Amino acid sequence: MAFQCQRDCYMKEFVTSVVSCCPAELKHEVNGKKETIKGFHIKLQDTILFPEGGGQPDDHGFLGDVPVLRVTRQGPDALHFVASPLEVGQEVQVKVDWERRFDHMQQHSGQHLITALADTMFGYKTTSWELGRQRSTIELDTPCVKPGQLQELEECVNEKIRAHIPVMVQLLSIDDPAVEKVRSRGLPEDHAGPIRIIDIEGIDANMCCGTHVSNLGHLQVIKLLGTEKGKKNKTNLIFLAGKRVLKYAEKSYNTERSLVSLLKTGPDEHVEAVDKLQKSVKLLQKTNLGLLRDMAVLIAQSFKNDPHKDFFTFHKKEGDNEFMNIIANEINTEETLVFLTVGEEKGPGLFLLAGPSELVTEMGPQVLELLQGKGAGKNGRFQGKANSLARRGEVEALLKQRCNQRSAQEE
Repeated sequence: MAFQCQRDCYMKEFVTSVVSCCPAELKHEVNGKKETIKGFHIKLQDTILFPEGGGQPDDHGFLGDVPVLRVTRQGPDALHFVASPLEVGQEVQVKVDWERRFDHMQQHSGQHLITALADTMFGYKTTSWELGRQRSTIELDTPCVKPGQLQELEECVNEKIRAHIPVMVQLLSIDDPAVEKVRSRGLPEDHAGPIRIIDIEGIDANMCCGTHVSNLGHLQVIKLLGTEKGKKNKTNLIFLAGKRVLKYAEKSYNTERSLVSLLKTGPDEHVEAVDKLQKSVKLLQKTNLGLLRDMAVLIAQSFKNDPHKDFFTFHKKEGDNEFMNIIANEINTEETLVFLTVGEEKGPGLFLLAGPSELVTEMGPQVLELLQGKGAGKNGRFQGKANSLARRGEVEALLKQRCNQRSAQEE
């Protein structure tokens, strides 16, 4: 069947009745974590909430005062997932989240327009598309799109928008000969009811279940952001339509203002200024690494002059694995147990335990446990990442005690 949302995509409120209410579960993302929510699937006599399909996400909205968290299609029916039950037979007012709906209409109709013109102008067929939360992607059956073609396509797309070309919906029976003449990637196996055709006058006729604008003028504007390499010699074309273009322009302007303040240069000089900063940072990093290497050698040499050479420990906030390994390499770890750490005093960091093989093999797992870390060892070295260096003092005491025991045994 065709739902009311497909017959009139601009309808924002609608009164209908509940046909069924069944217990159900929904895997829902809350603060970045997936949770399973218990609730109910509501079937209505009809609905203005679009169920997910055709590359388009579902609508959000309300059944009375009850929020609809997900709408899915099951054959000819739409299932509305809600947290609380509704009584079968009762009348409910259905409200759609219009901002989300109209955004989806703009992106979906924009995709149809871009797809049709990319095919007409360059012979690039669309193999799939995705309506994303921030930007949308069309997969084109071509290894690449030339920059000149991208510009030409964007100009043509926006010319059609300015021409206010009508977009019409037709409902045809599946055996209608006209169905064979329209563009389609096939029907779902559980399709039921008439075939729905989205007809952009004089440009494209395409089989589609989604919600669309009634006139290309409602798209406002389309921006082709660029292309990325896709799968199997295909190209992903990234685009924005309608209000998303305005949001993108506002965000870009705010970023530009922030960069002007930070870089103390005009927008046209930002790339050059950042390039200079990167080169300066690389030079500083190179100098810093050189100093750290020199410091590591000096630290090791200083220890060699110490008469107590059975255990050495050192911590430095700034440093890396190379810094620790240089120190260990400079010290005779066949005789001396070395425990080194870099990172925050009580936060995450790196560690290295080096020394006599049997001692490192024995003590490594205990060090790992105290530092809440991950690591491995072989050939007299045990190193890895520490989730917390807060118990570093305990590790030092444990290792020193073990070295003293070993010295006593040897005597």
